[in-house]
Amino acid sequence: MHRRVRKAVIPAAGLGTRFLPATKATPKEMLPVVDKPAIQYVVEEAVSAGLDDVLMVTGRNKSPLEDHFDRNAELEASLERDPSKRHLLDLVRVSSELATVHYVRQGEPRGLGHAVLCAARHVGDEPFAVLLGDDLIDERDPLLPRMIDIQERHGGCVVALLEVPAESISLYGAAAVEATDDADVVRIRGLVEKPAVGEAPSNLAIIGRYVLAPEIFGVLEKTDVGRGGEIQLTDALETLTGRDSGGGPVHGVIFRGRRYDTGDRADYLRAIVQLACDRADLGPDFLRWLREFLAGRPGDQSVEPLTP
Repeated sequence: MHRRVRKAVIPAAGLGTRFLPATKATPKEMLPVVDKPAIQYVVEEAVSAGLDDVLMVTGRNKSPLEDHFDRNAELEASLERDPSKRHLLDLVRVSSELATVHYVRQGEPRGLGHAVLCAARHVGDEPFAVLLGDDLIDERDPLLPRMIDIQERHGGCVVALLEVPAESISLYGAAAVEATDDADVVRIRGLVEKPAVGEAPSNLAIIGRYVLAPEIFGVLEKTDVGRGGEIQLTDALETLTGRDSGGGPVHGVIFRGRRYDTGDRADYLRAIVQLACDRADLGPDFLRWLREFLAGRPGDQSVEPLTP
């Protein structure tokens, strides 16, 4: 019987250079997506999958992450004194009560593989999940529970895959796969980090969710520096795809639900709009304004303004 997945690792040591100057003093993980920082969505996803032991791999200038998941006694006392703000008190307390959150520093940005390796002591000899903050998975389309189920059934490692246009595959790691008896599950036979267009083994791209066997740590320790001068998790997983024992198989779960990419500025803005439109408290009024705004822009005649 395979060991149960109990812990989640969230790498959060990146410099956020694509969002400068906003990230000069604010971690990119703390940038708001509507009214919650991106990192809170990720922790909530882990907790919803039953993983309330969370390790964040951080770096310098990341103390706001710790503050966000800590209690703020002064703020809570102020909100508690005002009956009209009690609902805000509940929102503030959610983040500090979500999970048991631990922190370890990466020291220097040496890639995702190195960040995962920093979690070895905390994780120990058990499987664990890795969640990247650039990918937000809609809570209505749970992905992680399915990945955990596959890992507990088969052992080894499980990665999340997404079908992308062929011209976009160079932005991702790409998987060479073979079918299994489950329509949404494939056996991974090879992985390539950011292949050139036309050289990818498929249009199945790795997105930011992994369920990993502890054997990954031993492989990462021996993994050479790869693309970008960093230790790549994809390279370590590629090593495991060639093994029939030891590290176990590598499977992929093909995700067809709603995903919000906050990895660059344009995708970040799209994610905010998508999530705001789906909110019961914001969506109706925001959609009305958005349609009227688009209808009033030169060249945007395809959208009719709403009538009062």
